[in-house]
Amino acid sequence: MLIAIPLLIVPVMIYNLVILLGGAGADPLIGPTAVLGEVLFRVPMTSGAVWNISIGDLILFLSLILLFVELLKSTSSQRVAIVNHALSMALFVVCLVEFLLLPGFAGSVFFLILTMVLLDVLAGFIVTIIASRRDFDLNPR
Repeated sequence: MLIAIPLLIVPVMIYNLVILLGGAGADPLIGPTAVLGEVLFRVPMTSGAVWNISIGDLILFLSLILLFVELLKSTSSQRVAIVNHALSMALFVVCLVEFLLLPGFAGSVFFLILTMVLLDVLAGFIVTIIASRRDFDLNPR
């Protein structure tokens, strides 16, 4: 039954923890999302440039990987997929409320996570509708 839980809840929870725990001491003029821009490590490139990787970058990278897995899961026609779609919709509503009402969530990183959750919801419903239409097609060709 764990397959019913949307995987995109992981980056949303990580973002919540970073903002709610790490953003508490942030400068009020900059905002709590400044924590996401802190550089964790640097990667020297062969061109001589340095690639700075921040907390927000890692959260987005994890979100993209989990979105790919969620899109693969949405092609399943099991009954648990319906529960997954419903939980994904609930996650989208929670993310949208956080984005609109909480100041620490009004940033580009969380907006992109919100967009990924929306894409998961849309893809899940669209794939399910197409699969069910194909399974229950009454007009023979």
